[in-house]
Amino acid sequence: MTNELKPIRSEIDHEAAMAEVERLWGAESGTQEGDRLDLLVTLIDAYENRAYPIDAPDPIDAIQFRMEQLGLTRKDLEPLIGTRARVAEVMNRKRGLSIDMIRRLHKELGISADVLIRPTRDEEAA
Repeated sequence: MTNELKPIRSEIDHEAAMAEVERLWGAESGTQEGDRLDLLVTLIDAYENRAYPIDAPDPIDAIQFRMEQLGLTRKDLEPLIGTRARVAEVMNRKRGLSIDMIRRLHKELGISADVLIRPTRDEEAA
């Protein structure tokens, strides 16, 4: 190992670390190179999480995504949200999710309650 590891603080540091990871890729675990690779990956991950944070999705987008995954229709949401009209209001962002709706969506569809509690895009803009 020619140089010491240091925190990644800039895009230049990030690019250099990525190039070294590419060079070390496939190094055997438990070796000096393997340990260096593990440390570099950890440093890169920390930098990327700080430099490129990912916001949690909008609740309605999360519901729509889960519906697509499970092949569900709006009608399938009625037991979780309410009447057909209520489902339309929620999905069209005209009405927010109640605590009971959030609980049922979390339990039945496995959507994180943290995501469902967030304001929708329209509520954030208001």
